[in-house]
Amino acid sequence: MVIGNVNVDNILFLAPMAGVTDLTFRLICKEQGCGLTYTEMVSAKGLYYNSIRTYELLKIDDREHPIGVQIFGSDPNIMGKMAAELSKTDIDLIDINMGCPAPKITKNGEGSALMREPDRVKDIVEAVVSSSTKPITVKMRKGWDKDNVNAPYIAKLVEEAGASAVTVHGRTREDFYSGRADWDVIKEVKKCVDIPVIGNGDIFTPEDAKQMLDYTGCDAVMIGRGAQGNPWIFKRTLHYLETGELLSPPTWEERIEMAIRHLEMALKIKDERIVIPEMRKHIGWYLKGIKGAANIRAMVNRMDTADEVRALLNSII
Repeated sequence: MVIGNVNVDNILFLAPMAGVTDLTFRLICKEQGCGLTYTEMVSAKGLYYNSIRTYELLKIDDREHPIGVQIFGSDPNIMGKMAAELSKTDIDLIDINMGCPAPKITKNGEGSALMREPDRVKDIVEAVVSSSTKPITVKMRKGWDKDNVNAPYIAKLVEEAGASAVTVHGRTREDFYSGRADWDVIKEVKKCVDIPVIGNGDIFTPEDAKQMLDYTGCDAVMIGRGAQGNPWIFKRTLHYLETGELLSPPTWEERIEMAIRHLEMALKIKDERIVIPEMRKHIGWYLKGIKGAANIRAMVNRMDTADEVRALLNSII
């Protein structure tokens, strides 16, 4: 598959998720067969004002390519300027966030709030495309709420503004992550545009991915929550799409071993005092469904050192 001038390894992408898709997790998903990864969303304004914490989110590894950086903002001028700066780096793609439903984002007119402002959307995409030497993708939602479903219109608009691909999450901002994702709107967007369409929403199994591809006709599938604690979903889904055979899910021992490996990899990239709080949620996801998981999670949440966490996880294998 090609997006702009970038060849991607396959049609299974990792969704950008704040606080989740850091360098360590992206590398793990890449090892498991993910075709394209995106960073956590990065504030264009934070980059503009040289925020150290914001720049930390831009750390990438040569093993990740192709890799996209997702930026968010509502000022076309700042978005364009930061796209120009990002184009000087070793990234492969720039994605514009028009889907984040978090109140702290939407109250500033950013993220999914942009679905209510088509004119601003056009200005932002045109500014970013004209300033960037990298292909531009856009991630959006179905619309703002049930009375304002406009993804097909916005998708056509961003295509005309120069975007190279569009990702559609089949929920409105009002839905957040509740209910079932509407795949019909993804199907409708696919009919409206000629650029690649990436479907997103409720992909938790290999069968889900195939059903979305078959039903919507989308060009690729983006997996978000379905990859949390389950990076194997990429390997299993690729195999299923290629052969029709379902590989067995990882054993509970393999899941705990991956949690330990995730911890060790993270410690090589970040300071222990940052890693331990961040790993608590990942360990909780790896342990989901395992007997005694609630008690183990509670113990991990009280731990402050890698030695403690490592010893606990090793003790239950």
